[in-house]
Amino acid sequence: MAEQEETTGGTAVAEQEQDFEYPIKIEDAGPGEKKVSVEIPAERIQTEMQKQFKELRSQAAIPGFRPGHAPQKLIEKRFSTEIKEQVRGALIRESYEQAIEKHKLQVLGEPDFGKEQKLELPESGSLNYTFSIEVQPEFTLPDLKHVKVRKPKIEIKEENVDQAMQNLREQQGTLVPVEDRGVQAKDYLFADVHVKEGGNVMAHQHGAQIVARPGRIAGIQLDDLDKQLEGVKPGQTVVLKVKVADTHQNEQIRGKEVEIDIALKDLKRLELAEVTPEFLADLGFENEQQLREALKEQMVEKIDSDIQQSLREQVHKYLLDNTKVELPSKLSDRQADRVVSRRAVDLMMRGIPREQVEANVETLRGGAKEEAIRELKLFFILAKIAGDQETDVTEGELNGQIAMLAAQRGQRPEKMKQAMSKDGSLQNLYVQMREQKAIDKILETAEIEEFEIKPGEENATTGVAGGEQQQADQQTT
Repeated sequence: MAEQEETTGGTAVAEQEQDFEYPIKIEDAGPGEKKVSVEIPAERIQTEMQKQFKELRSQAAIPGFRPGHAPQKLIEKRFSTEIKEQVRGALIRESYEQAIEKHKLQVLGEPDFGKEQKLELPESGSLNYTFSIEVQPEFTLPDLKHVKVRKPKIEIKEENVDQAMQNLREQQGTLVPVEDRGVQAKDYLFADVHVKEGGNVMAHQHGAQIVARPGRIAGIQLDDLDKQLEGVKPGQTVVLKVKVADTHQNEQIRGKEVEIDIALKDLKRLELAEVTPEFLADLGFENEQQLREALKEQMVEKIDSDIQQSLREQVHKYLLDNTKVELPSKLSDRQADRVVSRRAVDLMMRGIPREQVEANVETLRGGAKEEAIRELKLFFILAKIAGDQETDVTEGELNGQIAMLAAQRGQRPEKMKQAMSKDGSLQNLYVQMREQKAIDKILETAEIEEFEIKPGEENATTGVAGGEQQQADQQTT
């Protein structure tokens, strides 16, 4: 005999003398959706009602009667409404869970019971109810043993190390005032910024820091920002007119032309750090050659990481192109949020600066539905592959990744883990790592074609920085 206890509103269903099989019917209701019909027979309802009344009678304190000796009819009359509600909730929950578990439905989101359906115990007869539920779609995986991918061969040259040295000197540089000229490329501006549409201020920030280079202001891309700001002096205001992308996070200005007023308050230029013995000592190196070797080693690690990511993305494309996945007809907000969160974790794991992560996330949240659908399809495909492979992530591997992320952000690993656990990103990180392990297993048997990278093609092919370092969004609004 099996014992089963279900609770609803804190009230337990009595121990079962035997498992009760509910009449359940499952029907397809569209891609990734099932319609479930359940019957709770009259005898089941009456049995549970009597059990609840019997249990209540043994405990109820009724004036004029010793505990456990009040008449059954009196108990039923006084507590009928409460017992009916308890039994109704308990039996619906029990039958729903049996429908999900015994039919192995991999549920997404919450069930839809319909607004017009009355889930109340009848005076007589059975209770019949239906609900629709989104489930993980069923599909067939393509051949995974001989996936073809292309792997670039990249040689780090002295000019690449020179550029890395230049980037380091910029990072360690000092901002100095500019008094005798207007804005030039790469200058640092301190300004009051107002974004207007139709004369209305849609966003603003006082004391914003802007770098005269291509970037974003208030999430709006400006590819020629450095040229539009050229020559502006402190005390002057420049008005930029630009059309906002259709995917901007602010629905009120999507696809519209706006004005960006930049009132320049102060102007500074970046004075590069000099490679002196003191500079080298502060970084922990005895001479410049040691620093250059360390930068080259760092670049090799970055290139290897970028190439591995490129190979993974080629596998992603192969899976999406060769796997037919029909998604549920409606993608819930919760599922869309999960896709957004997964994208943020992915970018974070790849070392993308926080500002760029936020920009990508807002673009996705702001209307890139096709990207959300792609991500959701890939999620289902990789979950199935990882399950078939029995791929998993150990606690040690997860903690190691968190420690690395924490070090990048100057945080304590345990604090970061607690924060990620609270906001749900810890589970997303686990899923992300599990998927990467599954992809890497596929790459172990993949057919890899190596090819040479021509000078100047590094960025387009692998994302490896071959020229100036990638620039983050402007720190405004």
